[in-house]
Amino acid sequence: MTPRKAGIERKTRETEIAVEINLDGSGRFAIDTPLPFMNHMLEAMTRHALFDVTLRARGDTEVDDHHTVEDIGLVVGEALDKALGSRAGIVRYGSILLPMDDALSAVAVDLGGRPYLVWNIANRKRRSGTFDLSLLQEFFRGFVVQGRLNLHVDQRYGADPHHAYETVFKGVGRALRQACALDARETGQPSSKGVI
Repeated sequence: MTPRKAGIERKTRETEIAVEINLDGSGRFAIDTPLPFMNHMLEAMTRHALFDVTLRARGDTEVDDHHTVEDIGLVVGEALDKALGSRAGIVRYGSILLPMDDALSAVAVDLGGRPYLVWNIANRKRRSGTFDLSLLQEFFRGFVVQGRLNLHVDQRYGADPHHAYETVFKGVGRALRQACALDARETGQPSSKGVI
């Protein structure tokens, strides 16, 4: 089997990001960004996807965190797309209903090549600590566009914002774990079109 790995670097006047991903890993991570909350969420997603991910990001956080968060999403999505290659033999779909204490999220993913994000969030808190939670939608928007995937996030409830958003990231990880898995019965593209 060809290793399903990729490395991507992106450097702009606003951010500098490098990521390496192995889809057939064991959940090991080395995440280094200037945003501790983002680090924690990405670590949770990586661990539950059973990907191995090394990520280093620097950005103009003295302006605000927007560029850094958005560009991390773009780079991680691009790395996922590259590691998937032609996508032949994958399961393609994944979904989960994931609880964490007071919070519950439903997540579904389709690696069918068409980017789309549905973002239904119940928790209306604006911040977790100093982190602007509205930026997480920007992360996932960039992720689905560059990753060429359809992602539906339905955060059902959760009073604590940390728990509520952690169910999202863990749920995305678990759904990706299913969707990226190799299907022993699938000999080609998992599509009636014959191509993704």
